Order: sequence, then structure tokens, then C-alpha cells
Amino acid sequence: MSTAGRVVVVTGAAGALGRAVAAAFAAAGDRLVLIDVRREALTAAFGDDSARQWLAAADLRVQAEVDAVVAGALQRFGRIDVLCNVAGGFRMGEAVHETGDDTWNFLFDLNARSVVHMARAVVPAMLRNGRGAIVNVAARAALAGAGSMGAYVASKSVVVRLTETMAAELRERGINVNCVLPSIIDTPDNRAAMPDADPSRWVATEDLAQVMLFLASDAARAVHGAALPVSGLS
Repeated sequence: MSTAGRVVVVTGAAGALGRAVAAAFAAAGDRLVLIDVRREALTAAFGDDSARQWLAAADLRVQAEVDAVVAGALQRFGRIDVLCNVAGGFRMGEAVHETGDDTWNFLFDLNARSVVHMARAVVPAMLRNGRGAIVNVAARAALAGAGSMGAYVASKSVVVRLTETMAAELRERGINVNCVLPSIIDTPDNRAAMPDADPSRWVATEDLAQVMLFLASDAARAVHGAALPVSGLS
């Protein structure tokens, strides 16, 4: 898995973290399947399809769209070696008893159900190859409840439990499953939302991408079901 030329799937690829993750694996010599909900966002971030990358639009909340994209990736590249589940969402500001179904559904669909949908589509291909690595993006907030963040905390906690469960199911079949727990990530959106904060204390997207690159490598072959905090200075 440390050998250049793997086929790596990155969801949420057009976002700030997705672009950093794609860049890290591209620099390692890997071929990329870059998934986001809008094709225009992907082309703006990565240009056109090439021998080294394939851009694919899909709504990860819809299993049929996920299945179609993964089938296309397998037809194009022949296998999938690494899956990075980067796609996710964030909302906060309401107490649990005030949080509407739209917020619960939005966060659980995007943060948790997307991981399940990708697993259904990708894991069978990895099992056929007898090896693979999955790296999920949870959040440090998943470790404990926090006021006005109930739906977000709960949805990211599900990602941690899914990671542990999938690791228990797949570790003896050649597939490593782990997740990262970032604190605040230094993105343009977070800088705009918190203009008085010090972003130098946050987690740089490039740094988080390097941790994910490690978890997908042979150097982490003995790591299964880990939830790795990546907290910067915050």
C-alpha cells in the first residue's frame, strides 16, 4: 500500500480538506477518483479528467448514485485501494429539544450515512483484492457532548463507532479501517465564521491530509479501528 500507483477514492473532494487530501495522494503517485456533489466544483478545483484522475459527481445520500460512481471507477481503473471519507457537514446553535428533523437528517445523512453508502459500494471490491484501507473523518467533538451541538456530535460519534465496527469486521481480511478526529480545521469557511479567532492554532488541511496519508499506508498496517486526534494547538 505504500507503493505509488494505488487507486484512491476521495469524497467531498472539492472542499478545502478534500483538495488537500487529493494533493497529498497525488504527490505520492496515486491515481484519484474525486467525488463531490457538483461536477462544476470538481472541475474548478482539479481541471479535467486525465489518466491520473477521474472526476465524478454524486449525491452520497443516494445509494444508487454512489454505486454508479464506484462501478465507473472500477471500470476505469480496475480496483480501489484506498477510500477517504472526507465529505461531511456542520450545523449548531440549537438545544437537542429544539433541533428539527431537517438538521438531524442533514447531519446524519452527510456525516454518517454517506460512510455506510460508500462502504457498501467499495468494500466488496477491496475484499476481492484482499486488501485496502479506509480512512474516515470524524471530529474531536465526537468524544463528548457539547451544548447546542447535539446533532453534529451524535453524527460524528456514529462515524467513530462505524470505524471501530468495520475494523473488527475487516481487519482479518486485509482491510484497515481508521478515522481522524480533527479539532477546528483551518478553512476559508471557518475563518469567515470566526474572524476573531487565531487560525494558527487550528489544524491545517495539509497536516490533516498527511495523517490520513499515513493511515492509508503500509506504515499503519498494524493500526485498526483507531480514532486519532489531530488537534493542532487548539
